[in-house]
Amino acid sequence: MKILKLAIAFLAALNLNAKSDEKTIVVGVSPVPHAQILEVVKPKLKEQGYELVISEITDYSIPNIATNDGDLDANFFQHEPYLNEHNKNRNTDLVKVVAVHLEPLGFYSNKIKNINELKDNATIAIAHDPTNGNRALRILQNAGLITLDESAVLATPADIVKNPKGLKFVEIEGALIPRSLNDVDLAAISTNFVLDMGLNPSKDALIIEGTNSPYANIIATKRGNENSPKIKALSKAVTSDEVRNFINERYKGAVLPVF
Repeated sequence: MKILKLAIAFLAALNLNAKSDEKTIVVGVSPVPHAQILEVVKPKLKEQGYELVISEITDYSIPNIATNDGDLDANFFQHEPYLNEHNKNRNTDLVKVVAVHLEPLGFYSNKIKNINELKDNATIAIAHDPTNGNRALRILQNAGLITLDESAVLATPADIVKNPKGLKFVEIEGALIPRSLNDVDLAAISTNFVLDMGLNPSKDALIIEGTNSPYANIIATKRGNENSPKIKALSKAVTSDEVRNFINERYKGAVLPVF
């Protein structure tokens, strides 16, 4: 916890004017595409008298705790299943405000160019958190590479009942998976990290999640704040036609609006 508090203090130091008040909205975000999307709504909120402060955070352990503690008004980096799991395991009380976009989870490799080239006993990196690990395994099942126990809700590698290629799994912190690409044969990487790497999921992913995914990225806030005027203003601004057009034009299918 001490390390977490130091990390939050460091982030606060980056935004010396980031103290929240009735007319200041402080939101913790992943850099890409979340920060880019919120930059679009800054002028719209400014017209309404709100100052939007965007605090970029790359460590997933920070924004939910900071939002729950009141250091952030809201955050924008996660999907609802991840939020629900965090509330359950970390005793936070955060709620979804609005769903904004889907970042299709994909599998990438520096060693093969086509999923058909995947060798027996290949090593695959997936996120170690329950929701994103399950998400990755479901994609592999849909691709016919593994079969999961039907009773598993949040599947882990232990729930694999058929594995004809003898695939081996390593579970890694999501933000660190891009660094593992040279050490594994295949890696499940979130689109926000993929875009930072200069890749396009629609072109570079060997397997990619379908558009029927329940993992849309959301604005989240502490329970009780969701109906405050400034959170309502943020919600309305981030689901505007202007933002929809920006997502479609900027990311060309790599990120999809869901509102």
